[in-house]
Amino acid sequence: MFKSHIPMLLSLKHRFLFVHIAKTGGTSVRATLARYRYRGLWGAPMFIANKLDQMSGHRIGAKFPRHAKAIAAREMLPATLYDELFKFVFVRNPWDLQVSSFFHIRKERPQVLAGVTTFEQFIRLKFDPERPWNYLLDTSRERQRDYVVDLRGQQIVDFIGHYESLQADFDTVCDRIGLPRTPLPHRRKAQGRDDFRRYYNDETARLVEAHYREDIEMFGYRFDG
Repeated sequence: MFKSHIPMLLSLKHRFLFVHIAKTGGTSVRATLARYRYRGLWGAPMFIANKLDQMSGHRIGAKFPRHAKAIAAREMLPATLYDELFKFVFVRNPWDLQVSSFFHIRKERPQVLAGVTTFEQFIRLKFDPERPWNYLLDTSRERQRDYVVDLRGQQIVDFIGHYESLQADFDTVCDRIGLPRTPLPHRRKAQGRDDFRRYYNDETARLVEAHYREDIEMFGYRFDG
């Protein structure tokens, strides 16, 4: 189900901002922290603004989208407030992310695959240089790096967790924002998939490496782990 109406997860009472990159375990993080969003003095106005935005068909721009980048929040929030927030994000191995994306789209939005039945076809379509509009196929075509840096390429979030150590890194987040450690639920977990490396051949692995080179360099990922 497409959930563009769900806003970026911001808590003014607990002073945190979650930058949600698609397919990185963020749905589980949101499910655990959503209860804190509307607490405190500004909770009611935030709730009302969100509902008004939904009722207007998102015409009044009263919220940050679910998968907004950190730079959007920094541009819109007062500088002192943005600096005070604990801003965190989770990233994922780009090769693994593509497999997750393929299974998700095949289950949730099969109509957009337009006859694509194999993972190799999916990768070729997604990164076809003659079809730059293919970012519409899946938001994971965007570089994860772009979610955490400003226009000069400087990191503007405080903590980068990893999908591969999701619970341990989430525990660190909870410690930093002063909330109890909580086991993350398993949300939207793909069924019937194997280790991501088994879906690639040399060419498709290179296509992913070329597209996500900046992510691979910034977050230290490799194809073999």
